[in-house]
Amino acid sequence: MKDACNFRWLATAFTIALGAAAGGEALAGGTVNTGYFGGVAIEGYDSVAYFTESKAVKGSQEFQHDFLGEIWLFSSSENRDLFMSDPVSYAPQYGGFCAGEMLYADVSTGITTNINPESWRIIDGKLYLFYNDGTAAFFAENAEEFVEKADQKWPTVSDRLLSQ
Repeated sequence: MKDACNFRWLATAFTIALGAAAGGEALAGGTVNTGYFGGVAIEGYDSVAYFTESKAVKGSQEFQHDFLGEIWLFSSSENRDLFMSDPVSYAPQYGGFCAGEMLYADVSTGITTNINPESWRIIDGKLYLFYNDGTAAFFAENAEEFVEKADQKWPTVSDRLLSQ
């Protein structure tokens, strides 16, 4: 069962992301999901809008911010400024990679499943992105157990991504 996606911040460095296209492997080489071809975090979706508008909203090149070496897009200057003031609160868990995958993946490979930015949940004030809606629902139903397991695996996946 390879469903879910999650992001977590590491000790002294911020670790975030907002993922890419649904399905397939996400681009390696960093801890932020930039999808198949890279370029922008979480396919250019506005990570703040998940919290403020309770929906997935595409960002604009007009409102961008560089964070953790990746470009993040926002739908307004207000959302960009909110993100800049507290990126840890608005960035998705597990670098924006599929949270569910953190449960079942062979973490030693560092290979991650991409996400669909329209498949998401906010659990205990944190944003989680997923491969599909079924994975998001299943993860949310079992959040207490699954978040703990995914949190334990993310450091290994993150380290592996950085070494690729």
